[in-house]
Amino acid sequence: MFSTNLSRVLASLALIASICILASAQAVPLRGHVTMKQDDGTSKPVAGAVIDVYRTDISTKTPFTTKTDKKGEFVYAGLQLVGQYVIVVSAPGAQPNWLPGVRAGQDIDYPIVLSPGDGKRLTADEVKTAMASPRVGAPAAGVKESAEDKAKREELERKNAEIMKNNEKAQSSNAIIERTFKAGNEALKAKNYDVAIAQYDEGLAADPEHPGAPALLTNKTMALNARAVDRYNNAVKSTDDAAKTSGMEAAKKDWTAAAEAGTKAVAMLKAVPTPADATAAASAKTNLYFALSARADATRLYVTKVDNSKVDQGVAAYQEYIAAETDPVKKTKAERDMAQMLFDANVFDRALVEYQKILETNPDDLTALLRAGQSLFNIGAINTDKAKYQEAANYLAKFVDKAPDTDPFKADAKAILDALKDQENVKPEKTTPVRRTRRP
Repeated sequence: MFSTNLSRVLASLALIASICILASAQAVPLRGHVTMKQDDGTSKPVAGAVIDVYRTDISTKTPFTTKTDKKGEFVYAGLQLVGQYVIVVSAPGAQPNWLPGVRAGQDIDYPIVLSPGDGKRLTADEVKTAMASPRVGAPAAGVKESAEDKAKREELERKNAEIMKNNEKAQSSNAIIERTFKAGNEALKAKNYDVAIAQYDEGLAADPEHPGAPALLTNKTMALNARAVDRYNNAVKSTDDAAKTSGMEAAKKDWTAAAEAGTKAVAMLKAVPTPADATAAASAKTNLYFALSARADATRLYVTKVDNSKVDQGVAAYQEYIAAETDPVKKTKAERDMAQMLFDANVFDRALVEYQKILETNPDDLTALLRAGQSLFNIGAINTDKAKYQEAANYLAKFVDKAPDTDPFKADAKAILDALKDQENVKPEKTTPVRRTRRP
């Protein structure tokens, strides 16, 4: 059967060196609403309340500040997904209150309850001191508290105490994830794949279920994929049989790990409900797009270089990525890559279908003409089908007619045509030119 020349495989694999990197910071929103407890036990929305949001997993004294609207609601956009925050609320005639252990981008409407007070606005140092013994929703002096309200407040305090306890671990993991993500991206950009992979692994080990984990997995997928290409290319060029074998095996392990990491990244992102906030929803869609792209590329090489039996997995990955791709040029490239994957995996009947789809749009596409002809030639050889040989000859003849002499595959196509003529007595069919009627 026809197989692609190894040196040409290396040339195509080298293209993978151009890797796009996810942004190191994901901007996400934080939302909530503020109410004031009244003497009669009812609550009213607080308009114009000052919302100070402090990040607690890093050292900072400068808050992100906004105000509530007429409904007592607030939204702050542009916070870091990996950050931990405390929401501090103050308003005229109210006792300041706070809610610790908050994460942005979770599509949660955080409630803050104020009680009557002096309208004081807490400073950063006062917030730090207050968080040492949080009492969110506690009533101001002189305000009567019902048994029901007391039970609610104590339950909220219990939950906040639990949040504060978890924060100690979360703050550490946040710092690790943010640091390793940045360091990993810098190493990936510099093509130092060993360091990049080690950094991403350290971040994932800190908290495998962290909201930032899919981004680490996506970039790890790209780093593993690129390292596998380097290892494969070096193994092919090696003159030492032992080095060649070990290099090939190392590349296969990397491609396997890349496909697994890409699949996990996509699954984690798809498991998160679509945020109601438009900005957060757009960010989630972008993250999923990058994960789908990385998974498709990694799965293609896993299928063609490690396990041909997983071709359905590769097709599914490409179809999902193609559906998400909005750039016509990138979409066309993905369709070609999927067809090439099928061809390289020796699934010639399915590869033929994909190349014929390409030819429907562009009848003179040289790659599609060549691969359609080669696929038909292989199908004919497998099934001893002279009709397939005839179709193969027709496609290949058109390719030879249109391809420039510098095309590296032109000689291969001519060789197949010669073999078909000599061994199968098959020649390309001539197309009948359209006759035009002369006007009198």
